[in-house]
Amino acid sequence: MSGILTEWLSANYIELMGAILGILYILFSIRQNILTWPTGLATSILYVVVFFQSKFYADMGLQLYYVFISLYGWRLWLKRNPENHSTRLPVSRITKIQIRYAILYTIVIFGVIYAILKNFTDSPVPIMDSATTALSIVATYMLARKILEHWIIWIVVDLISAGLYMYKGLWPTVVLFLVYTFMAFIGLIAWQKNISEPLNKTGKDA
Repeated sequence: MSGILTEWLSANYIELMGAILGILYILFSIRQNILTWPTGLATSILYVVVFFQSKFYADMGLQLYYVFISLYGWRLWLKRNPENHSTRLPVSRITKIQIRYAILYTIVIFGVIYAILKNFTDSPVPIMDSATTALSIVATYMLARKILEHWIIWIVVDLISAGLYMYKGLWPTVVLFLVYTFMAFIGLIAWQKNISEPLNKTGKDA
């Protein structure tokens, strides 16, 4: 039994390390801790390898995006607010114009990724892979800006992703994304306590 476990750990240690760091990443983001971003950066680097080996090419590309958005979010969360001289970026609700931009960007990104996966790769699930990737790109940007509704997107994405990874037999990642789903609910509740802007406020910032 121990031999089987050792063999499995040897074959899946990168995925397991990524799953552990991924849980820490969500815990830090729920608490709005700056360690969200270095932890997310490390998680993304590990999952580039995992998804390349599993032929989830869109998800692999998404992890590369996460590397850059982690640097962006890290900088944004550390940026001093000129109005109150605080370094803490406030939580806000999504504005009407941000909703329109989010829908538009999701559709465009989905179309581009789907065309690439369908025509240039051997991805077994191009539609769902493209959809979860597009939504994840938008949700992560919203996280960097501390927009509350990014948690709702993650709940949907994490549930779909868990099913996809089950299909590919990535069991540590299946468990990770089920945990992500539960933690997204926790994050949504926790961030609601820190709202600084009303839901119906319109804005110019996308």
